[in-house]
Amino acid sequence: MDWLRAVQALRDRRESHVLVTLASVRGHTPRDGGAKMVVSASDTWGTIGGGNLEATATDRARAMLESGAASPELITLNLSDKAPAEYGVQCCGGEVTMLLEPLRQSPSVAIFGMGHVGHELARILARHDLHLTLVDSREDAVAADGLTGIDGGTATIDVHHAAVPESVLRLLPEGTHVLIMTHDHAEDLALCDLALRTEGLASIGLIGSSAKWARFRKKLTEAGHTADEIERIQTPIGIDSIRAKEPAAIAVSVAAGLLSRFEN
Repeated sequence: MDWLRAVQALRDRRESHVLVTLASVRGHTPRDGGAKMVVSASDTWGTIGGGNLEATATDRARAMLESGAASPELITLNLSDKAPAEYGVQCCGGEVTMLLEPLRQSPSVAIFGMGHVGHELARILARHDLHLTLVDSREDAVAADGLTGIDGGTATIDVHHAAVPESVLRLLPEGTHVLIMTHDHAEDLALCDLALRTEGLASIGLIGSSAKWARFRKKLTEAGHTADEIERIQTPIGIDSIRAKEPAAIAVSVAAGLLSRFEN
C-alpha cells in the first residue's frame, strides 16, 4: 500500500497517524525531496530512505502520537559518518529536513433527534471536519429531501432511520460525542440509559428543562445507575452565555460548546 492509500485507510479507520515528508534535501541523499512515509502506532507505509533517517523519523512520529501532539515539526539530519546517529550510520554526505505532520482522527458527533434544533445543529457541524451521525425514529425526519443544506459540507455524514434509536449507539466510533434531543421523552430516557451502558463514548449531552432532568435522574437511579454515572450526562447543553430559545440559537450554543471541547 502506498502512502496515499495508507492515509485514506487510516482515516477511514479513524486511526491517528503522522505524515513524514522530505521537505528539503542538500547533497547526496537516499531519496529526493518530496518523498513521503506514513507512520501509525504500529506500522509504516512508504519510505524516505531507510536507515537512521527513517528510524529517527518513525521514533519521533510515534512519540508525537503518544503525546497527542497537534503541531507539525521539522527535523534536520546530517547524513555523515561523523554525525551522531542512534540507529546506524548513513554516510551519503547530504543533509535532509523532514516535516512531520500529525493527522489526528477527526471528532465524531452523533445527533439523536432531527427535529428543529437537530437540523440547525447538523447544518452547522456539517461545515467542520468531523464524523457526523444523524439518527431519528421518524423516517421523514431523515429523508434525503429534508437534509438539504446539511449534505455537501466538509463532514462525513451517516444517516440512520432507526425505529429503536438506541440500537445505533453500538455502531458509533469510539470517542463519539452523543447529543440526545429527540421528539419523545421516552426515547430520550432510553437513550440516556443505554448511552451510560455504552463504553467508549466521549460525552453525553441531553437537551431539556430542569424538570425533565429531575425526572430522568430519578428514573436512571431506579434503573441501577450510580450518581457518578449519571453525572456523565451534561444537561443543559451549550454555553451559558446564550440563553435564547430559538432552534437556531440553541444550535449555535451547542455547536460552540462542542467546538470548545474539540480544542481542549
